[in-house]
Amino acid sequence: MTGNTTPEPSPRRRRADAQRNVDALLEAAKKVFDTSGVDAPAKEITDLAGVGVGTLYRHFPQRSDLVAAVVQSGIDACAEAGPVFAAQHEPLDALGRWIHRYTELLGTKRGLASALHSGDPAFDALPGYFMQRLEPTLTALLEAADGEIRSDVSAKQLLNAIALLCQPIRGEEFGHNQHLVAVLVDGLRKR
Repeated sequence: MTGNTTPEPSPRRRRADAQRNVDALLEAAKKVFDTSGVDAPAKEITDLAGVGVGTLYRHFPQRSDLVAAVVQSGIDACAEAGPVFAAQHEPLDALGRWIHRYTELLGTKRGLASALHSGDPAFDALPGYFMQRLEPTLTALLEAADGEIRSDVSAKQLLNAIALLCQPIRGEEFGHNQHLVAVLVDGLRKR
């Protein structure tokens, strides 16, 4: 090195203990968000994760960073479930199981929709990520069930229709939404 040049830092892998903390925080946040909503106290999340509040803020400086990471984790898990269901079940059953899994993803995050539509830039990439991960998964499941289901519905249309059916309805439990999705899925079958 000469003069005042500083070498470029090389990308560092996250230490194993730091990765465990992140994983614990994401799992705890998911559980807390499911029961208490996305505005739950940070202490509730850190207590469940078994880490300090400082650890939470070191990895997720803003609440929106944590919410986005939990959403991304849920999207990933849902996308990864598709090939597993396809390998273990007949095509129509695999499609139904995956749609149920997707419905659970949409229905479990209390307050998530309003948080995602809050205008916070931390959420800007999530809609694209959502479609990038889930559309190919559903497309593969639909193609595998070809001949047993209608051919005039795309994966994107189906993802959007289910998302609309999963929006909260005043005075109704989420089971009502799940019933509506089941009716939609039944309508996909060829008669």
